[in-house]
Amino acid sequence: MELIHTVVDWYMANLSYLTVFLLMVIESSFIPFPSEVVIPFAAYKAAEGGMNVFGVVIAGTLGAVAGALINYYLSKYLGRPIVYKLAGSKVGRLLLLSEKKVEHAEDYFNRNGNTSTFIGRLVPAVRQLISIPAGLARMNIRNFIIYTTAGAAIWNIILAVIGYFAYEIKDRILPYLDDVLIAIGAGFIIYLTVKALRNRKKAGEK
Repeated sequence: MELIHTVVDWYMANLSYLTVFLLMVIESSFIPFPSEVVIPFAAYKAAEGGMNVFGVVIAGTLGAVAGALINYYLSKYLGRPIVYKLAGSKVGRLLLLSEKKVEHAEDYFNRNGNTSTFIGRLVPAVRQLISIPAGLARMNIRNFIIYTTAGAAIWNIILAVIGYFAYEIKDRILPYLDDVLIAIGAGFIIYLTVKALRNRKKAGEK
């Protein structure tokens, strides 16, 4: 537990608009990293006075759009066969990708059209992958940026409100909030690890 406290203290001390931007670029690209451990913590720091909550939302949204554009252009220029081949490869499994996940995202895009890049930003299972079918379909880049920005901004505002509100009530209602936040962060790490191991096990059974 002391190690986790040390990691969280270091993480909070090094959070800045630049790190929020970079972490959200990662979150929106192929690399699995949950926004739930970026924006709430940054908003919590903003409530303490170390950052500005509006700056957190702006930096997070710009990072999300930049990461989404990476997925969009990679998918657009690599094409469907290579994208699916990558998703089914060892590298893809390491990134928690699979052909089934990409296919699910593509089906979602085909059902909902261009607006899926907006709606999909609010759906946990789809959020990080919705840019892939948009790129494969060569969606109009202006519309893609508009819808992605709107969806990412709404999602980041929700997370920022949670983080900011958590600080406001911690002394009165949740005296152990720090431990709760640590547990949430640790839980995400465990979740990603277990998911990666399951994917590896399934791949070994084929």
